[in-house]
Amino acid sequence: MLKKMLFFMIVLFVINIIPVKAEEDLAPNSKSAILIETSTGKVLYEKNPDEKLPPASMTKVMSMLLIMEAIDEGRLKLTDEVEISPTAASMGGSQVFLQAGEKYPVEELLKGIAIASGNDAVVALAEKVAGSVEKFVEMMNEKAQKLGLLNTHFDNPHGLDSENHYTTAKDMSVMAKELVKHEKILEFTSIYEYYMPKPDGSTTWLVNTNKLVRFYDGVDGLKTGFTSTAKYCLTATAKKGNMRLITVVMGVESSDLRSGDTVKLLNYGFNSFELQTILKADKSLGKVKVINGKKQQIEVYLKEDATHLLNKTSVNPNEKYQYTLKINEVKAPLKKGDVVGKAQIKNSSNEVIKEVDIIVLENVQKANIFDYFKKNLKLITSGL
Repeated sequence: MLKKMLFFMIVLFVINIIPVKAEEDLAPNSKSAILIETSTGKVLYEKNPDEKLPPASMTKVMSMLLIMEAIDEGRLKLTDEVEISPTAASMGGSQVFLQAGEKYPVEELLKGIAIASGNDAVVALAEKVAGSVEKFVEMMNEKAQKLGLLNTHFDNPHGLDSENHYTTAKDMSVMAKELVKHEKILEFTSIYEYYMPKPDGSTTWLVNTNKLVRFYDGVDGLKTGFTSTAKYCLTATAKKGNMRLITVVMGVESSDLRSGDTVKLLNYGFNSFELQTILKADKSLGKVKVINGKKQQIEVYLKEDATHLLNKTSVNPNEKYQYTLKINEVKAPLKKGDVVGKAQIKNSSNEVIKEVDIIVLENVQKANIFDYFKKNLKLITSGL
């Protein structure tokens, strides 16, 4: 085991110091692969990206996405207790050894999915979110349709082989891009080992199935997969500086080759590209008028940083950007996060390189009769 680990570390070190060119096969051991940058969604490399393949436990990227959406929308809390059903406890494959009748907080079950790929944990949370596994799978397929994933279909929330259960590297990258927007999940997927507390006071030792979390600087997720049909798969994400990359490799013959292809993709991305921030999301774009609001004006912001992905070999140091704001009619009531327009970013050639939603960061209630009375009184007194 120690020799294998040392060999794995040496392989990663060697791959880390060798720059690669775009025209090379960056994933020679993978049936299908893709590399994207998350803030722009730009594809930096792809190989058979639309080939339908079994995803194995990478399926849990979609499952975790639905769970995180339920948490963010208030339908589920990390502290909520989940009673383990006989169905969840009977799951085979990778598991965290849950027993029927036991109760666990949502957070512990999420860790069981994110770290150890527990099939029992994901079934327990699927039942909690949707009421049944069948309903949860319906939600998974509905979400796939909303994301425009035309080459994806799910039969279950865990990824055990099924004839009508498939996706593609490209579709997986879209799911992963959505999942990493929920930054809380990265706190779990980045854990290398964890002792999961059990109701009887004992613990279960969980070790991350994604070894790159430990061996590659910047990797903080996302999900491995393996079945005899799917072979070894991995959806990985890493962040260095302000740039986050996502890679997907599918149909690899061993876990070491899977890691090797992933590292090669990540190295290419980080060595060859840089992300330039044009406008930051925390900078006010100014104030806009609010119609029928208790407040007459409100500051607006970008929903996310406006960025531009540049190839390091062709960076123009004199590149200048300009932006225009397109604000809709802003009416109360407003709630934090409401979109009120778009910012359009253009380069020096007048090409649109980015459009970002403009949002408000505070709630504004609708004005009532007393607010109008005070407003009119102020106008009268100010004119005296």
